[in-house]
Amino acid sequence: MRNLTRRDVLKAGAAAAAMPLAASFPKGQADACIFLWLGGGAAHTDTFDQKVKGDLKKKPGSAYEGIDTAISGVRVCEHLKRTAAVLDRCAVVRSITHSIKAEHAAAANLVHTGRLPSGTIQYPSIGSIVSHQLAAKSDEIPAYVVMGYPNITRDPGFLGAKHGYVYLTQIETGPNGLIRPPDVDLNRQDRRETLLARTRDGFAQRHAEDKTIQNQASISRQGFKLAGPRFINVFDLKRENAGLREAYGGEFGQRCLLARRLVQSGVRFVEVSFNLNFLNGTGWDTHNEGQLKQHLLIQDLDQAFATLLGDLEKNRMLETTLVVVATEFGRPPEFDSGGGRGHQSEAYSMVLAGGGLRTGRAIGTTDDIGEKVVERPVSIPDFHATIHCALGIDPSKNLYAGDRPVPITDHGQPIQELFA
Repeated sequence: MRNLTRRDVLKAGAAAAAMPLAASFPKGQADACIFLWLGGGAAHTDTFDQKVKGDLKKKPGSAYEGIDTAISGVRVCEHLKRTAAVLDRCAVVRSITHSIKAEHAAAANLVHTGRLPSGTIQYPSIGSIVSHQLAAKSDEIPAYVVMGYPNITRDPGFLGAKHGYVYLTQIETGPNGLIRPPDVDLNRQDRRETLLARTRDGFAQRHAEDKTIQNQASISRQGFKLAGPRFINVFDLKRENAGLREAYGGEFGQRCLLARRLVQSGVRFVEVSFNLNFLNGTGWDTHNEGQLKQHLLIQDLDQAFATLLGDLEKNRMLETTLVVVATEFGRPPEFDSGGGRGHQSEAYSMVLAGGGLRTGRAIGTTDDIGEKVVERPVSIPDFHATIHCALGIDPSKNLYAGDRPVPITDHGQPIQELFA
């Protein structure tokens, strides 16, 4: 055997560093995720981390009275009555903590990608990672759907366009780009597809080494398959019982119902955005007057979330569907001069439900007014690792940005208490 040089040793060390960790990881039972996004920064002390009621002028604390829940000793806001009754299907993580509170976009990017931005690499969103790791269940169904306007924080980053999302800005008909115009009959559509396929596939063959071109060609082929009846029929909510549609409530609730139908059809990751119709004027970003009608948002969330959990359970899907309630940061316990709240990222709440997790518990504790974490801090990478493990994805596995190894999470550790 030849003598090893210093260069040989360095090469071996680099190769070892690039390999996924061999340690086992805990696994849930989920094969899909519904990610409910409360864009703007939902106040934890006014929702899932109930404290003593405060006063707009002089006393920090919750804005509403608290109520008991199906989890002994865990109380939530009085406007979460339906959710309180089914909270045993949930794990309320009350000790989420990160450092970005000044800027919504940066905090939202962190919660979606699990990482701070890099000047040399564009990190993929959690939805794109799930798409990459689990893949679509059928070539007629996308792996990743976003209900809300396109946003870079949901993008696939270095994973490429193949793991991007289909987005919906309205839910009645499905994605506009997949709907055949009324003046184009099936024969005309077939002729168009044949001509496009000949042009596209010839171009792709001539550029076989170009990954970007190959990805775009693959997306084009899939687009026509997604325009078929199997996916488009998912959007016909009238196929559902009228009583169930009413039980889900308004715009956000109908999005949640569609999310259940999407997952039932085979979609792996659905983000449902709750920030398109601001019932209180500001959405979850409750500065100033936004606080005055915040209860309307909370009541809508309560109705839709509780109905979604019950609907999934009735359809025997709750154990295999992880439901996440997420937001970019919380709000401080003090009220501002306009009667609202500022931003707080040092301590706030997010929720996990179903997915085969050991639910019926609160994870972590904040102080008496919800300002600081005093027990069991959970970082954003930890929260991501928990989601991935629930879906059977190794959070330490390496993905590759070119030749550069990038672990799925930034050293995130799953919340072990939630796994059997």
